Amino acid sequence: MRDHGGNIDQAQARFGGQDWIDLSTGINRQPYPVPNLPAHVWTDLPTRSAQAALMRAARQAFGTDALGVALAGAQAAIQMIPRLLPVGEARILSPTYNEHAACLRAVGWQVVEVDKISALAGADLAIVVNPNNPDGRHHDPKQLRAISQQVGCLVVDESFADPVPDVSLAAHACDRLIVLRSFGKFWGLAGLRLGFAFAGPEVTTALSQMAGPWPVSGAALELGRIALDDSTWHDQTCTRLRADSARLDALAQQAEWQLVGGTLLFRTYHTPDAAAAQTVLAAAQIWSRIFPYSPHWLRLGLPGNETEWARLEAALQGGA
Repeated sequence: MRDHGGNIDQAQARFGGQDWIDLSTGINRQPYPVPNLPAHVWTDLPTRSAQAALMRAARQAFGTDALGVALAGAQAAIQMIPRLLPVGEARILSPTYNEHAACLRAVGWQVVEVDKISALAGADLAIVVNPNNPDGRHHDPKQLRAISQQVGCLVVDESFADPVPDVSLAAHACDRLIVLRSFGKFWGLAGLRLGFAFAGPEVTTALSQMAGPWPVSGAALELGRIALDDSTWHDQTCTRLRADSARLDALAQQAEWQLVGGTLLFRTYHTPDAAAAQTVLAAAQIWSRIFPYSPHWLRLGLPGNETEWARLEAALQGGA
């Protein structure tokens, strides 16, 4: 089933109202401050020099010298990778972000969902999300590197790895180990549609050809480069997110929800009835994320300001 957070229009259609706080995603609600951009990023076709400048910033930010390609979000890579390899058996460490399985099945892959890394061995293609969405599990990079030698190709989706760089395998990316990175989540600019795939020459060349000559807008190239170069903002944001995630856990504990796990951008809780909890929050125009495979799990992103925190606290105290 392809279901996602961020479907705020569905929440509005179901519950009414316009003043919604969307906590159904793991998108940072205190985004990177958008500067004034030069006019040419809107009027001219994106240049190769701008693409190269963005990739230099991305390699520095993600700690890698590997080849890479900028795309319209990590989602673009998720949709293209199943078409890069001969169709076979794919194994996905689950439960996790459902687009990987959906995109593989759409082009004929046999998809097997497994619950242990060791069970990935022998697959033509293996998928691991690290840190995982929605339970926040962290997987040992050494173990993942080992499993990459036991499968045809390993894709590691690191969309939520920015606050925890030690888990990243970007420095080891090659044609048998493809690493995906998101820009929109940590930097809070999901509408920009920017992400990256790091791999070896065969994969990056194939992805570039599939994506076409201008896969990323001029504005995304410029703003992405500026934001990725801003290490001070990155570090300050990590500090804030650590405090805010602890604050959210404390509110959930008061509501007698148990922490399943999470990252610094979202938290997932075990509730008595996730659908009922979502409905109570929706009455306060706060949108959350529930999952078709669990009647108890509810995921919340972090509020972006004190007004949002106050509304969430009041909703939780009111019976969520």
